Amino acid sequence: MSWTDEKIERLKELWDQGLSTAEIGRELGVSKNAVVGKSHRLALKPRPSPISGKAAVKAPKPKPKPKVKESSRVYDVIKLGPQMCRWPFGDPGDHDFHFCGKTATVGKPYCDDHCAVAYVTKSSSRDRDRSASPPAATPIVSPSST
Repeated sequence: MSWTDEKIERLKELWDQGLSTAEIGRELGVSKNAVVGKSHRLALKPRPSPISGKAAVKAPKPKPKPKVKESSRVYDVIKLGPQMCRWPFGDPGDHDFHFCGKTATVGKPYCDDHCAVAYVTKSSSRDRDRSASPPAATPIVSPSST
């Protein structure tokens, strides 16, 4: 594909009008990607991404998290006692990463509330499997096997 001077001028006009790259490509008889590539090489004014659907706007700063008394959180796995819940909260790289710290269920690393989330009983998984599977087919018995 060769870009003639006329096509380049028309590309610049359509670009300034705000047409999409696909629309410009249809108008000029080239692909959308050819339009994108040529616009970059010509250093035309960039446009906001069509994926976001909005003009490029900086995201607002997140509100700071409320401070919590350090005595109410267990911040380090080393500070956890043997019978304390080890359910993690947050990202380990964040300064406010911590563990639940409530009394753990005997034989488990988590408290009762977090055990309910972490472990699935056989009966509940069996019930879920039954509701998701189609009904069993009735076996066909041939007359010669009777």
